[in-house]
Amino acid sequence: QVQLVESGGGSVQAGGSLKLSCAASGVILSRCGMGWFRQAPGKERELVSSISTNGATTYGDSGKGRFTISRDDAKNTLYLQMDSLKSEDTAVYYCQAAAPWLRNYWGQGTQVTVSS
Repeated sequence: QVQLVESGGGSVQAGGSLKLSCAASGVILSRCGMGWFRQAPGKERELVSSISTNGATTYGDSGKGRFTISRDDAKNTLYLQMDSLKSEDTAVYYCQAAAPWLRNYWGQGTQVTVSS
């Protein structure tokens, strides 16, 4: 059974930082395409950042230059370092794993609230 468990969310003032974690079980993250998504109230879920099996990363416009995605294969954990946070970064953040057997898995989400 595949499980993704996010943590690290919370409340922070604008300009602050948070580091999100996504711990996986039942799947080897280095064999999956991984992504961080977020969904703000009343808005659609959007891709924040992704990392491929060979470590190539992409960033959406919202996080480019401020967010860093990484993966610790030994811990089977995905991270998202978020710096210079803005109020518009307030959302529920989800990690997603695209497993090699062509099924996507989602975590339960972690709330990030940035106050100005």
